[in-house]
Amino acid sequence: MPTTHQIHDNGVAEVVMENPPVNALDVAGWFDLADQITALGRNLTVRVVVLRAEGRGFNAGVDIKEMQRTEGHGALVGANRGCYAAFKAIYECEVPVIAAVEGYCLGGGIGLVGNSDIIIAADNATFGLPEVERGALGAATHLARLVPQHKMRAMVYTCATATAAELHAFGSVLQVVPAAQLRDAALAVAANIAAKPPAVIRAAKACLNGIDPVDVNRSYRFEQGFTFELNLTGEGDRARDAFVGEAS
Repeated sequence: MPTTHQIHDNGVAEVVMENPPVNALDVAGWFDLADQITALGRNLTVRVVVLRAEGRGFNAGVDIKEMQRTEGHGALVGANRGCYAAFKAIYECEVPVIAAVEGYCLGGGIGLVGNSDIIIAADNATFGLPEVERGALGAATHLARLVPQHKMRAMVYTCATATAAELHAFGSVLQVVPAAQLRDAALAVAANIAAKPPAVIRAAKACLNGIDPVDVNRSYRFEQGFTFELNLTGEGDRARDAFVGEAS
């Protein structure tokens, strides 16, 4: 599978996505990521999770080519359910999740990062939702946790990206570091958290989720309904076929 993990002696779990060429995940990949995050959160030896990637970028979202080569709507439904499961797993993980982002973070990647507790970004990181150009909607729920409302709306409509420096200025990215220092920076923040009383940190995670003003699971599920509508009207297929043709 494209996602692996290891647990360090200090209780820091490191989850790594690596799925060349662009770190897009297929249906099975999204569910596998969700399962790994959930299991790590339930493991009482784990104190914090670091989510990062190897390759050209952090995450390019769903595997559109898988959708277009699959008959019927199975892959589309699977991708939506898989993304929902992965985003939910991060948000509801029983310990804090730190996203370490290098390069592009697009589509589903925004869902992963937006639901994380802390974000450390490389200075080459960019964040965006190309969904409108793909005939879909989704993860505006999570983008709204990264940028102000009107910036989020402009990014959804135009498919423009934001830089790590912009997100740092908004306060959603904790640190911006050179790409070569990203892993070490994320692990250092994780070690700081891992040194705190684990029962208190787990209680803090549950507490912070409980006072969150937005139900991210329900909000994202609402967004997904519009993707299904667009697909039923043919807009989704037209946009995805054009993307696959350009990528070939």
